Order: sequence, then structure tokens, then C-alpha cells
Amino acid sequence: MKELQGKVCLVTGGARGIGRAIALAMAESGADIAFNYQQSRERAEEICRLIEGKGVRCRTFAANVTSEEEVNRMVQETSDSLGPISILVNNAGITRDRTFMKMTRQMWDEVLEVNLDGPFNVTHAVLPCMINLGWGRIINISSFVGLTGNFGQTNYAVTKGGINSFTMALAREVARKGITVNAVAPGFISTDMTKDVPASVLDQVRAMTPMGRLGNPEEVADAVTFLASPRASYITGQVLSVNGGIYM
Repeated sequence: MKELQGKVCLVTGGARGIGRAIALAMAESGADIAFNYQQSRERAEEICRLIEGKGVRCRTFAANVTSEEEVNRMVQETSDSLGPISILVNNAGITRDRTFMKMTRQMWDEVLEVNLDGPFNVTHAVLPCMINLGWGRIINISSFVGLTGNFGQTNYAVTKGGINSFTMALAREVARKGITVNAVAPGFISTDMTKDVPASVLDQVRAMTPMGRLGNPEEVADAVTFLASPRASYITGQVLSVNGGIYM
């Protein structure tokens, strides 16, 4: 039996990049998958077919994590069609990079709304399911930037530092209820976000990274899948770095 068979996993932002890799890895481990997307319905449906090809069920939702109403609908429809959600991966996130003096209030607010309000909305909606089950896994996708800061990313750094603190605080609240809460903090990962980064900047990133390369989304997904598994049952409130050594 696959170790996540019979579990229902919700991945936010599961249509591309790290979220896509996580959804596929969870399906490979036997979990039924629900994920939301913002842009391409065709891409989401394609990923859903890949997931179902692994012998599990899948649901997709065009839902904005900043909307409490849309999140509640997504969680309710997932529970109705797949069963109660026992694994949540808060992956959806955005960047609006600019030096602080040039950063607009809109850029600040947009990043905080998606990266902090989003995990609040989804976790708040899903947590009662886990409490009723007496078992749950919450994995938040953070970033090494939340541990070190980064030039031109004060807004993003604030949200990822906040996610790390959210992880530890919530872990204390729900540990006795059979629920673990952890975070995975990637370094620079090769995704759609990095495709638009100038080659000279990526060369600098590789030079700063002891392993000399960008990470792959699948390497982050493997860490998330481990934290969702029974093998990680005594791990909670931790921030696991998957960053090639850029922060130690």
C-alpha cells in the first residue's frame, strides 16, 4: 500500500512550478488530490489527467486564496467529492520585487494578501476537518528569504518570515490533536518564476549556492511528501531548508 493511500490532499497553487510537483508527488504516494489555480484552466486539466493516471482522484478549482468565500467553497466541494481533507500544502505565493524606497503600497499589500492571508484562509477552513479526523498534516511553503532577507524583497521576506512563525505557533496549538505543522523553505528553484530572471543574475545565484546550481521542483516536493507521511509523525514546528546550502 502506498503510504498516503486513503488521504485527501489540498495543494494551493498546484497548477505550476513547485505546487505542480507537489501535487504529482502526493498522487504518486497514493493521495487523492485537489488543487486550485488562477490562470490556465487547460493547464490545470492537463495536470489533473496526469494525477488521475496515477490511479487516484483529482479535483481542480479556479479559486483565489485571498477570498474567504472561494476558499470555503473549494474546501466544502473537495470534502463532498473526495472526502475530508487530511493534508494541506499552503504553496500559493507571489512576488512583487522592488527596493523598499521604490515599492508601492499596492505591491506590499498584494504580496501580504496572497502569501499570508491566503494560508490563514485555507488553514482556517481545513483545520476543523483534521481535528474531527484526529490526524492531519499542514505543510507551508516558505523560503530561505524568510530566514535571511533578500535585496528588493522586503515584502516577500516579511511574508515568509511570518509563515515560519505561523508554522511554529500553530504547531504548538494542534500537536495534541494529532496534527503536525511544518514548513519547507526552498532556495532558488528552477520554475516559471526564474525563467524571466536575467542569465547574469542566475549566474550570481549559482555562484552564491554551494551546490552550484538551482534546485528542481521535485526536490522540494520530495521533502513535502516526507513531512506528510507517517514517517514524519514526530516532526512538528520545523522549517526544513531545501536550498543547496545557500543558507546554513
